[in-house]
Amino acid sequence: MTETTPSRRAVPLWAQITIWIFLVGLLIIIAMGLNRAQQGTVQPGQQIADFKLTFYDGYRIDENAEINLSDLRGKVVMINFWASWCKPCEQEAADLQRAWEKYEPSGKVVFLGVDYVDTETSALVYLKKFGITFPNGPDLATKISQYFRIRGVPETYFIDQQGVLRYVQIGPFVNLEQIEAQIDPLLK
Repeated sequence: MTETTPSRRAVPLWAQITIWIFLVGLLIIIAMGLNRAQQGTVQPGQQIADFKLTFYDGYRIDENAEINLSDLRGKVVMINFWASWCKPCEQEAADLQRAWEKYEPSGKVVFLGVDYVDTETSALVYLKKFGITFPNGPDLATKISQYFRIRGVPETYFIDQQGVLRYVQIGPFVNLEQIEAQIDPLLK
């Protein structure tokens, strides 16, 4: 009796190549994501890329309902990432508003609040509760926070007149003097 073994059908060469290309591409994407995660936040000394922030209703800069960071060249810019659900954000809200009231009349400093992963209704309640008058808007699709690679809220970034990041505050400010200590040297 002759025994026959069933024949195995080989996977076509084009299918093998396609599978390998897909796997290599997937590994490259994973490696890029891991590399970005290890970089941490943007660092002082880096030029900050342009981005657009659309403000919540009632917030404006020179009657504009949105602003590009590049439009603010020549001014010191403070960017504060916050959320209505963030308890440490509440701790610094009054000091941020007092700092804004101090610097806003000079026209040399702009504060931008970037609301992170929040609902508009909750954000507007928060802004009203703390009497925040500096321009604030949502981080639509988390594009701005992804660029800055924030790790949580609150985080605050100070950018000089040439668009270079000068200081990063991770966590809340504990008093007005801490905020002034970052802005005042940038105005000289």
